[in-house]
Amino acid sequence: MNNAEILVIDDEPQIRKLLKITLESNDYKVVLAETGTEGVHLVANHTPDLVILDLGLPDKSGHLILKDLREWYDKSIIILSVQDSEADIIKALDNGATDYLTKPFRTGELLARIRASLRINQNTDLQPIISTVELEIDLSSRTVSRNNIPVKLTATEYNLVALLAKNQGRVLTHQFLLKEIWGFGSQNETQYLRVFIAQLRKKLEENPNSPIHIITESGVGYRFV
Repeated sequence: MNNAEILVIDDEPQIRKLLKITLESNDYKVVLAETGTEGVHLVANHTPDLVILDLGLPDKSGHLILKDLREWYDKSIIILSVQDSEADIIKALDNGATDYLTKPFRTGELLARIRASLRINQNTDLQPIISTVELEIDLSSRTVSRNNIPVKLTATEYNLVALLAKNQGRVLTHQFLLKEIWGFGSQNETQYLRVFIAQLRKKLEENPNSPIHIITESGVGYRFV
C-alpha cells in the first residue's frame, strides 16, 4: 500500500483524469491542479511527496513554476509534457526537475519513473554507502566494489560515479556533470565526458555495451540506477 501523495499540475482535463485513475489504482493519493498558480498553492499547503508538472500551462510557463518550486520544495518533480525538444528537456533538468517524460506516455514507464523518484526522496539524508545489485559505493572511504571485489578507479572516475550515485535515479545533464567534475570551462566538452563514462562502464558493468548501472539518456545526459 502506497502512502505517497502526488500532485498533478496539468491543464488538460483528459490527462488529469487519466493520471488520477492510473495513480489511484496503484494506491497513490492524488491532488489535481489545472494552473501553475493553483499548483504552487497546493504544494505549499499539501507538501506532496512528488509533483507531476506540465510545461504548457495557461497562466505561467511550467519552466517558471519549476524554478519557483525549487526555491523551497526539495522533493521530486517529474516533468510530463508534449514539449520534447532537447533544449526544453535540458533546461528543465538543469532547473531541478528530477525526471522528464514526454506525452503521449506509457503508463508502465511513468509508474517506474515515479517509483524511482520517490526513492530519491528517501535518500535525501544520504547514507555513506550506496548499494545496487552488484555495486557498493562507500562515500566515506571513497571506494567502489563490484560483487564484493574492489574496483580501482582514478580520482576523476570516482568523483564522476559518486556524483551519479548520489543522484541515483535522476537524469544528470552533460553540462551539469561537466561543470561539477571539471569546472565551468568544460561544459561543452561532451566527448570528454563520453570517454570517462566508457571507462567507468568497462570497470563497473558486466557488459559495457549493454549497461545496467550507468544509463544514457540520449542527447541529454546519464542516469545511475
